[in-house]
Amino acid sequence: MRAVVSVLGLVIVVAVIGMVAKKQLGAMSAAPATTVAGQPAAAAPQQQVQQMRQAAEAALQTPRAMPDDSK
Repeated sequence: MRAVVSVLGLVIVVAVIGMVAKKQLGAMSAAPATTVAGQPAAAAPQQQVQQMRQAAEAALQTPRAMPDDSK
């Protein structure tokens, strides 16, 4: 009896997880994603990469302040 209840509980948990997973996967493919500016979401990562590259180059070009060696 205890084994039957355990198996039934596992089946219910698997069914709930399956329904949630199906709902999440359906929501991902339902509508094409767009950014705030209305551009396709595929362009957003390219813009982010470009911005990060520019920020890294700017950081490399900025001279560091050298500490004073007067002791």
